[in-house]
Amino acid sequence: MPESDRTLEVRALNAVQDAAARPPLVRVARGMSLFGEHAGGWLAIGLLGAAVDRSRRRDWLIAAAGVAAAHGASIAVKRVVRRPRPQDPSVRVLVGTPSRLSFPSAHTTSTTAAAVLYGRLLGRPLVPALVPPMALSRLVLGVHYPSDVVVGSVLGAIVALGSRRLGRRRGVSR
Repeated sequence: MPESDRTLEVRALNAVQDAAARPPLVRVARGMSLFGEHAGGWLAIGLLGAAVDRSRRRDWLIAAAGVAAAHGASIAVKRVVRRPRPQDPSVRVLVGTPSRLSFPSAHTTSTTAAAVLYGRLLGRPLVPALVPPMALSRLVLGVHYPSDVVVGSVLGAIVALGSRRLGRRRGVSR
């Protein structure tokens, strides 16, 4: 990434942290980080849906597989792109991470996939309720650039839509 673009992203990240990195919000963001680590919370919800909604068990399992695929896709892109997490001295890193790679945000990728896929099963628009808070939390915690969360969200939506298409081809009701 050109230095001028990186500087713009650091300035945007600083602005988010200056406006929102207060102790109560940081605590919430850390909880969201833990929930979204390796898509664990979203996968647990998919398995819970499969256990509770027996008539659509297969749909829930396919949706959870879509979330897992989205997470895997984000990890694959991270390994190819190899963009380091924010390292500017002005950025406060407020949570630990399992890797030093930043692009795209796996948390935002899996959250978007879960919101699209589980929202469809629940008949609720979950994307506006779930994706912006997760994306913001990654910036508040100082572990991603704004473009990391935007691309993560787009990647999650693409994988979710692909998963839905595959599910329909295989006879899944939703």
